Amino acid sequence: MSNEQSNPPPTMYAVDSPDRLKLLMERTGTGQAVTSRELATLAGVAHGTIGALMAGTQRAVPEQKARAIATALGVDLLVLWVPLERSGRTFIPAQAAV
Repeated sequence: MSNEQSNPPPTMYAVDSPDRLKLLMERTGTGQAVTSRELATLAGVAHGTIGALMAGTQRAVPEQKARAIATALGVDLLVLWVPLERSGRTFIPAQAAV
C-alpha cells in the first residue's frame, strides 16, 4: 500500500457571464479600464484563457486562476465567478442550463 495521499482536484469556477467580464474590464476596482492582455499579465494567466472566457468558448477555470482574475479586476471572487462543485456534486448554475 502506498502512503501517498492523493490531492483532490481543484474546485472549478465558471465565469458568471462573458458580458460581466467585459464590463468589469471596462471599469476595474480602480476605475481604470484593462485590456485582455493587461488582465492576463496582471492575473498571471494565458492571454488565450482571457480571450476564450470573453468569447464564451471557455467557461471554467481552476479556483487559483479565478481568484487571480478577480483580484486583478479588483472585485470579490463571487462577483464574477460561480463555483461548479459543492459537496462533491457538480453544481450547474441556472444560466448555464439554458
